[in-house]
Amino acid sequence: MRYVVGYSSTERGADAVALAASLARAQDASLDIVHVVDPHTPYKGLYPEGTAATPAEQAILTAERDSLALVPDGVEATFRALPAESFAAGLIEAAGDDAGLIVVGAASNGLFKRFTVGSVANALLHASPVPVALAPRGFNRTEPVTRFTLATGQRSGADAAIGTAIGAANRRGVPLRLVSLVTLDAGTDDSGEAANAAHRHANTVLSDAAARLPEGHDVSVAVAHGRNIEEAIDSLDWQEGEVVIIGSSRLGEKNKLFIGSTANKILRALPVPMVVVPREYERVDSMPI
Repeated sequence: MRYVVGYSSTERGADAVALAASLARAQDASLDIVHVVDPHTPYKGLYPEGTAATPAEQAILTAERDSLALVPDGVEATFRALPAESFAAGLIEAAGDDAGLIVVGAASNGLFKRFTVGSVANALLHASPVPVALAPRGFNRTEPVTRFTLATGQRSGADAAIGTAIGAANRRGVPLRLVSLVTLDAGTDDSGEAANAAHRHANTVLSDAAARLPEGHDVSVAVAHGRNIEEAIDSLDWQEGEVVIIGSSRLGEKNKLFIGSTANKILRALPVPMVVVPREYERVDSMPI
């Protein structure tokens, strides 16, 4: 399994490498660290002894050294500079049809441990054919994931996310939590019927997940209540090392990502990393993350 990691010589690049390493642990996954460069800047990559690199080439060599230094022992990683017209386009090109995941950092102007969707992440979330993992600003944990939480929306795209979450939790042997947000699924205020509908749906998904996981696997359900999505997210407990999985919008083109205003609100409220799964996404090897 190969994870494409979008690296730039900023805090966002370091955040992305840390999250990719955490997800790659115990998965036999390797990191394909991609540093997108201006296609009009020549890059030879190798320099005969005594030959000086240009400033642009030196910046690439520095990015290579710094990014690989961030990778913990036990995680395989390679670096490459890839010419492309945009950062997002370069990462999608690098992913091709065999990468399991694209990993990027959040925008640099977000609050600590919260997301802001910058231009690169926004472009990926509207065009990527593979799941996209987003690291909150300041994320530096490289230890293995401790729990996956699946946001169990009832809209199109949920099936792909459910399958991804079940597989990811099963392979790592970590707990899976299914969360239904009343404000997300009901689209109304926190009425009794909205809460009941959220509970029914979450328990339906729970039964399906339990049937697809080994006997005794830790799988639970929670319904988050709140006057708005931010309040509902804040009402939940979050573990160190937790990752949220969510499906893309019903408006998205098949096998490509698209997140609407609701998912954007969830993203902005989360204190932990998030993986967005394309609608109807499916891998032959069933191991996207």
